Amino acid sequence: MPHLRADIAGTRHNFDGMKHLLAAASPPRSGDELAGIAAESAEQRIAARFILADLPLRALLDAPVVPYESDEITRLIVDGHDAAAFAAIAHLTVGGFREWLLSNEIDGAAIAAASPGITPEMAAAVSKLMRNQDLIAVARKLSVVTRFRNTIGLPGRLSVRLQPNHPTDDPAGVAASILDGLLMGAGDAVIGINPATDNLQATEKLLHLLDEIRLAYAMPTQSCVLAHVTNTLELVRCGAPVDLCFQSIAGTEAANRGFGIDLALLREAQEATLSLGRGTVGQDCMYFETGQGSCLSADAHHGVDQQTLEARAYAVARSFRPLLVNTVVGFIGPEYLYDGKQIARAALEDHFCGKLLGLPMGVDICYTNHAEADGDDTDTILTLLGVAGVTFIMGIPGADDIMLNYQSTSFHDALYLREVLGLRPAPEFEEWLQAIGLSRNGRIAGNMPAALPADRIPALNRAHG
Repeated sequence: MPHLRADIAGTRHNFDGMKHLLAAASPPRSGDELAGIAAESAEQRIAARFILADLPLRALLDAPVVPYESDEITRLIVDGHDAAAFAAIAHLTVGGFREWLLSNEIDGAAIAAASPGITPEMAAAVSKLMRNQDLIAVARKLSVVTRFRNTIGLPGRLSVRLQPNHPTDDPAGVAASILDGLLMGAGDAVIGINPATDNLQATEKLLHLLDEIRLAYAMPTQSCVLAHVTNTLELVRCGAPVDLCFQSIAGTEAANRGFGIDLALLREAQEATLSLGRGTVGQDCMYFETGQGSCLSADAHHGVDQQTLEARAYAVARSFRPLLVNTVVGFIGPEYLYDGKQIARAALEDHFCGKLLGLPMGVDICYTNHAEADGDDTDTILTLLGVAGVTFIMGIPGADDIMLNYQSTSFHDALYLREVLGLRPAPEFEEWLQAIGLSRNGRIAGNMPAALPADRIPALNRAHG
């Protein structure tokens, strides 16, 4: 391990190991301060970044921030490292890696070829040396394409998760939100419901409602009820119409244990979902959600900064080739990301690191009602991520989730982003929108087409009537 010390303005700054260095180099955020690992001053932060810039990338591979012997995520990272892919960048320092990523001579294909050799710690480290515009510029080079019933992540496309949550899982209320979203072109990423309870029968009822609506209108999209993976496994065994298997994941074994999961359970769930063969243009069937602060909130952070741990969650995700990965960036609260500025930085970091590690990254641009953030902040973050090439965002009626009680982005926000940046839905979904009369010349028609009668579906009929 190189000496981790630097002299700034006559003061020597020493860092006790890799995780101390990475934490001190992080931009300010309330979660790291809560954990007592943030830089003590701006000067110390700059000193850490000076050292980090000169650190060989290989040093991050050789010094895991969570011990190999006690953490299966570390073992996954180390044992699965692709030395051949790493060879293209193995000679670089972290600062040199930043310059390589930003170089005009290095395109998305070159970065994608090196991606299997990039560890989460490398991705997190280089992000700490980057300005927001650097994170945007590199992420924009990268397109990660996945497929189930449509094709997600192509350049020039923006998909939307239609999130029709309801506080009592009432089918008519859920159906009303689905209808609202479809009329505004949302739903090509997934129509995904967070169930209000973990009741297996209620979850199965929602799955059948989603499948009934999809089949009635021959929609080329996928559905998901975001139940715990053990419930999804049981529903697969019962023959329920499961398209995607969902699970929240984190960057340490202990935090995942707090979620009631481990890697073996995720593999079992993936195999079970794949066995249904419900995809048409592909079989990418996993959907993961993450968020900075989850390890700290579970007291499972091992003294590592929350952004590095978030990147480690992406190592879990990429080992399962998911259809969708979503960082729910401001959901945990201001204890972890205090205000709009911190949420914006975290959103860009997560999107950059996820794409760098080969993931189809979406962002739930959100905040809780006690955070120092508002709709202007989400507008700004939305636009920044659109420029960065975000794969998908959330579409929620009025941007206000009445079940989870947080603020996110609306169907109108997705229309805005598609309009100002010239983005389009997934190609198969776009063709369906046009064929059914919801879209004309690439724009939403703005009225209920004759081909989408509410009375086709009993729940839609009740919602519309």
